[in-house]
Amino acid sequence: MSTIRVVRGVGTAPTEMASYDAALAAANIHNYNLVAVSSVVPADATVETVDVAPDLGPAGNRLTVVQARETTSTPGEHIVAGLGWSTGPGAGLFYEASGTDDDDVRRAILAGLDAGRDLRDWEFDDEQVALTAAEHEGEGYTTVITVAAYGQSESIF
Repeated sequence: MSTIRVVRGVGTAPTEMASYDAALAAANIHNYNLVAVSSVVPADATVETVDVAPDLGPAGNRLTVVQARETTSTPGEHIVAGLGWSTGPGAGLFYEASGTDDDDVRRAILAGLDAGRDLRDWEFDDEQVALTAAEHEGEGYTTVITVAAYGQSESIF
């Protein structure tokens, strides 16, 4: 059985991309080439929330992810990025959303999960949501991420 780990990170840096890299570093997924997939949880996978990702393989490898991300440079602005997932005995779903209001992001995730379940004739018996939020203070940029990392990384070649 494969494990999908949901990790979170917050990063602040002088540029938008550097703040994103810092958020990835906070989640310990900064040394991989992230490959985004839409949202389906394979039937043989389990989803678990962890503080930071463990070692998932050599630097530079490809890592499959579903990712929510929000960045700001506005001092005092609140930002949030979240993932929700619904699983059952078979395949499951992820939905992601981001913005500036925790409740709005949570509602968007739950609405997406409801719509996704309505499209499928699958059994669902679990639903969870993970949000990452921060206030931007000072100079530069702040980025928040919530990422579902699928299993181990793989060689890019």
